[in-house]
Amino acid sequence: MATEAYCVKCKKKQDMQNEKEVEMKGKGGTKRRAMSGICPECGTKMFRILGKA
Repeated sequence: MATEAYCVKCKKKQDMQNEKEVEMKGKGGTKRRAMSGICPECGTKMFRILGKA
C-alpha cells in the first residue's frame, strides 16, 4: 500500500516505506489521522495527514 507523501529534505513527493497509520493531536483536543513512514532516498521521517473516516 504505497502511500505518496512529500519529503521536506528531498523536496519532492516519494512513496513512503514502512508506513503505518497513527493519531496526531489536533486543534481543540481532537485527534487527527495520519500516515507515518520513511523516505526511501534519505531516510527522513514523513507524514501525510488523512481525511476523516
